Amino acid sequence: REWQNKEATMATRTVTIVHCWSAPRSRSTALMYSFDSRDDAVALDEPLYRRWLLLHGHKFYRPYKTMLYEHEGEKKSLNERIDAAITSQQSNGVENGVVFVKHMAKHKDLFEFEHDRELGALAYAKDGVRITHQHVLLIRNPFDILSSWNAKHTYRIKEEEEDKDPSKTTQSSSSSINETSLEEVGIIQLLGIFSSTTSIPGRDPPIVLDSDLLVKDPSHVLTSLCAALNIPYGSGTIGGDMLTWPSGPKACDGPWAQYWYEEIHSSNGWSSFSTTVMPRYRSVVGGQVCVDILRASLPPYDYLSSRALCTVEMSKYDPGLEIFEDPRNADVLCWIGTPDKGRVVPRDIAGVSPFDSAVQGGDAVWEGLRVYDGKILSLERHLKRLFNSARAMGFTNVHSKEAVIEAIFRTLAANGMRDHTHIRLTLSRGKKWGSSMNPKFNVYGTTLIVLPEWKPVENAATYDNTNGVSLITGANRRNPPSCVDSKIHHNNMINNILPKIQANLAGAADAIMLDLDGFVSETNATNIFMVDFNGVLHTPLADHCLPGITRETILMLAEEVGINAKERRVSLAEFHAAEEVFTTGTVGELTPVTMIDGRVIGTGKVGPVTKKLQSVYKGLPDREGWSTPLPDFHGY
Repeated sequence: REWQNKEATMATRTVTIVHCWSAPRSRSTALMYSFDSRDDAVALDEPLYRRWLLLHGHKFYRPYKTMLYEHEGEKKSLNERIDAAITSQQSNGVENGVVFVKHMAKHKDLFEFEHDRELGALAYAKDGVRITHQHVLLIRNPFDILSSWNAKHTYRIKEEEEDKDPSKTTQSSSSSINETSLEEVGIIQLLGIFSSTTSIPGRDPPIVLDSDLLVKDPSHVLTSLCAALNIPYGSGTIGGDMLTWPSGPKACDGPWAQYWYEEIHSSNGWSSFSTTVMPRYRSVVGGQVCVDILRASLPPYDYLSSRALCTVEMSKYDPGLEIFEDPRNADVLCWIGTPDKGRVVPRDIAGVSPFDSAVQGGDAVWEGLRVYDGKILSLERHLKRLFNSARAMGFTNVHSKEAVIEAIFRTLAANGMRDHTHIRLTLSRGKKWGSSMNPKFNVYGTTLIVLPEWKPVENAATYDNTNGVSLITGANRRNPPSCVDSKIHHNNMINNILPKIQANLAGAADAIMLDLDGFVSETNATNIFMVDFNGVLHTPLADHCLPGITRETILMLAEEVGINAKERRVSLAEFHAAEEVFTTGTVGELTPVTMIDGRVIGTGKVGPVTKKLQSVYKGLPDREGWSTPLPDFHGY
């Protein structure tokens, strides 16, 4: 390596060797043709295949085995073929060239990534040439690989074997199915390549290329790929546009092309390839084998696809709409699990089953928690309400209180969260064995979700507690107990979401919801209080609203500091004419309301009663008996 580096300093030419690793499907061949169409490039088709087949060919039938074993060109080592490619470029006057090497992921054990060389060989070097190795991982959804593989490989191999020996019809069909394996799908090997290269000191990670994005917009993706490889691209450059190639067999094809490349040979560029070769409505045959392959392949595929080139700019969502005031929330860890099995997982791969009751029918209960300086405020009261709601809903095989607390502590510890944190705690009826609203289908126990976020009391996702907020009155009425009892803290939130949409459209923070008789119930997200001209604090009865824990706390604190407080039915007109109005909730504590339906409340500023209660409330986490201390976090 030292000698090679010294030679590189004296080099007058640069050659970029692009090692492209993928599963055995047509898209890797199309990318090889795309590079082969460049004036400055030479493409090599699976130079490690013959060596790999010599090691593993006894496991399956290939009609070209003997021919490949005896092929003089395929007997050459990777170094010899790269040298021949560079020599041809020199003779053609190419100043700085590209050698595109198409590899199958299953061939990776024949390559030494630390030294960029074939196993057992010396690192390639050539006088006067600076050699740069780049690795590209061409990924594809494992489901599409399996469906494409089964549609082509099963019947192609069956046909070949029947031509050779008609008596093998039944055997060949089953043996070709067995070839559908994790190794053939290749995504785990690609993840291994990613791991091997990124663990090498000073080495850039490989470029990940999503083949779906490549087929969707080849010009954009190829432009980005060439930029990442630091080679030219575009019409009018030596690279050409890379979007077209001549139809039919190519000089770069491996000897096996006649058996596998029929469809790609019928194309003459990315536009025709995307319409003639893309899979149609294909089934994944193979039963349990294929399902198990998907189970093993999808997680590494998801990991690699999240790092793929052009993923963000070609996605349908606008990343500018994401609001991460605290960037740590982009990588927050959460907890998901049943009573028997739970784990901490990153937010971007967290998920529940589509058979979970929360998905099937909003059949879940929840709580919001806040963490203040190493303590969770009112944890015991929140858990009591959570389990009361679960009992009212008739949940069975429920997490124990101890298990829920343990999950909360472990999740907070994993994130290093001890302050300025809000937790959304959800307990669903659990996963069903079939799609149905029937609770009899729930046999796996409840599903617990602990979702923490770095969320100060005042931020974009909460409220302005310093200057106050505006409210409107929503058109939707609050559910009465005869419909859905609000004393169950449930996940059936459509009744709340519809008025929140109205508030958003009106530019207000939230919407006031009235009961069926027209009295104020609460807002779509919080309980609500008003102060009349006599300084008396009023809040609606909890007949048509959630009896909130923060609401209950404010009533207790009001009595403590000598503020007269009443629970009664309060009309909307009384709120319009109030001296002060504020809302209460775990996430936002006490939020002043300075305007309702365009009417200024009091002086239009935060009132003295509101300020007093805000101040007293902020001292609660330090009071004895109000909070649950967090354990020490090792490594924090």
